[in-house]
Amino acid sequence: MKKTLVLGASPNPIRFSHKAVKSLVRHGHDVVPVGNRQGAIMWQKIIIGKPVITDIHTITLYLNPENQKNYYDYIISLSPKRIIFNPGSENQELIELAVKNNIEVSIACTLIMLNTSNY
Repeated sequence: MKKTLVLGASPNPIRFSHKAVKSLVRHGHDVVPVGNRQGAIMWQKIIIGKPVITDIHTITLYLNPENQKNYYDYIISLSPKRIIFNPGSENQELIELAVKNNIEVSIACTLIMLNTSNY
């Protein structure tokens, strides 16, 4: 299973980041939800800020490109194997930064990847 940081996690059940956390858990992945608002998704507390997390395989983004800028250094410092740019989060600047740091880039939907066994 792939330890996944969901950046932009929301306690609002209609948000796709919320649905992604639930789906990742259902598929057996270790999930770290990070967001701007306190709350929880299932039993997972949403972490505020930029927590030091080790062994992250995937970061799945649910932030628009403008809101990602404050996280560039943080994302790279976690040394993920992969970053998934979900619809609306595509960002050429961060894509190029990821590639320079040997991080795989996927422009895809985490929910679809999970439901089609392509995660």
